[in-house]
Amino acid sequence: MYLPEQFKESDIDALHALIEQRAFGTLVTHGRSGLDANHVPFELLRAEGEFGTLQAHVARANPLWQDVADNDEVLVIFNAGDAYISPSWYPSKHEHHKQVPTWNYAVVHAHGRIRIRDDSKFVRGVVARLTRTHEAQEAQPWKMGDAPADYLDELLAAIVGLEVEITRLVGKRKLGQHKDARDIRGPGEVLVARGNRQIGDAMLACAAGKSE
Repeated sequence: MYLPEQFKESDIDALHALIEQRAFGTLVTHGRSGLDANHVPFELLRAEGEFGTLQAHVARANPLWQDVADNDEVLVIFNAGDAYISPSWYPSKHEHHKQVPTWNYAVVHAHGRIRIRDDSKFVRGVVARLTRTHEAQEAQPWKMGDAPADYLDELLAAIVGLEVEITRLVGKRKLGQHKDARDIRGPGEVLVARGNRQIGDAMLACAAGKSE
């Protein structure tokens, strides 16, 4: 990934937070059949390993779990928000017109080693944790015990667990850090007003940091 110094995010806690905010990752593998990409919700275990561990599951019918071998190198990409930026949103554009469109975004690349976990206990645990995490905001959170046991057992038997030990984390926040504070704040305010809080709020925080 092209990574200019001003856009680099190297704080591990910040990278973990970005993963948790947008946990639907793209798992890139290079197995026996060549390059492949699968889109999977992940659960991050921050304290397991030097950089954390990712856990997930795929359908048993998905050839991924048979195409790769334990300890193969993989890449998981987490898109932590993105937004088109119009030149018209920069205050300076209306003075000298020296602005062009761009795209701002935050992304985390988690490099690691994969393990296949075709283990019912592991799979049940992954599903339970994912469910608790993503049902937490519901007024009446769904839990695994709400489904009939035999029905649940049948569905769990149809999936296979995955685990990725993260060996390297690379993060990028492109928020206009190379511009003046007012030209970061202007687009940030537009994005917030239009409902893109993830990038909008990040740009406003970046502008505030430059103004101090």
